[in-house]
Amino acid sequence: MSDTAVYAAGAVVWRLIDDKLRVLLIHRTKYRDVTLPKGKVDPGEMLAQTAVREVREETGIRVTLGAPVGISRYWMRPKRQKVVHYWAAEATDDAIRASTFVPNGEIAAIEWVSLKKARKRLSYPVDVEIVEAFARLVDDGVLHTFPLVVLRHGKAVGRADWDGEDAARPLTERGLRQAKAITAPLRAFGVRRIVTSDAVRCVQTVAPLEKKLGRTAKQTRKISQQAWEDDTADIRSVIGRRIRSRKPAVLCSHGPVLPAIVSEIALATGTLHGSYVDSAGALEVGGFSVVHLSATNPGSGIISIETHEPKI
Repeated sequence: MSDTAVYAAGAVVWRLIDDKLRVLLIHRTKYRDVTLPKGKVDPGEMLAQTAVREVREETGIRVTLGAPVGISRYWMRPKRQKVVHYWAAEATDDAIRASTFVPNGEIAAIEWVSLKKARKRLSYPVDVEIVEAFARLVDDGVLHTFPLVVLRHGKAVGRADWDGEDAARPLTERGLRQAKAITAPLRAFGVRRIVTSDAVRCVQTVAPLEKKLGRTAKQTRKISQQAWEDDTADIRSVIGRRIRSRKPAVLCSHGPVLPAIVSEIALATGTLHGSYVDSAGALEVGGFSVVHLSATNPGSGIISIETHEPKI
């Protein structure tokens, strides 16, 4: 990220009303304009976390993020660029019923409109471009997606500083902070299942997420570094099960194993292997890649991959 740019995040929030697609627009009080829900990144936040928070604050609707639909860039005064990341985000019936939105000093109104009306009503061309990117997902029949999140464990005690078995190496203080910091961003993608290597550093990395979700992670040697080095890993069975379930999940593993995990996702979904697949597995400690797959036809290939690096 550039130090001079202002970063923000938002979403094209959508729902089906009588089987007709509608997207959410907001009417801002101060600016008297019509735009998409978005807002600036708070200190310490990751972009996905910002998008979910801002949609909730501006519309009262709690969403989870689907596939990314683009980045808008425009200049602010004085000579500062604003960079806004957007995702598709479905508003479920339960989320709509739970919304407590009322007109306020910031948002005068919200409305659900067709894509055709959205293109006409939006006040800014950069917002129209994002809606056009969203429309391409609709046209391609891949609006309904689910994520498989490939996570590298947080910073662990180095091998040179550890006398015990490698699998028992714990996280450092930095690693523990990373584990807490990634919990909200992972939840932004609706993660409900947790699969982790049985190594201590991986188990500790997903512990804060387990606590927040109230769910127990499935620990397995099949995606551990030890099994990888012994040539006894079984990545294929783990990935196959996750794809068949079509449920949002996170898989926590190790640097040497992650490229094979992403490659297996590509192979299992009939995706052509390219450099973007390799880069998605090359993560820093505490980083993760979100692989978006079609919920209606996972065999149609990877819809998109996005990578999030740790801020700690």
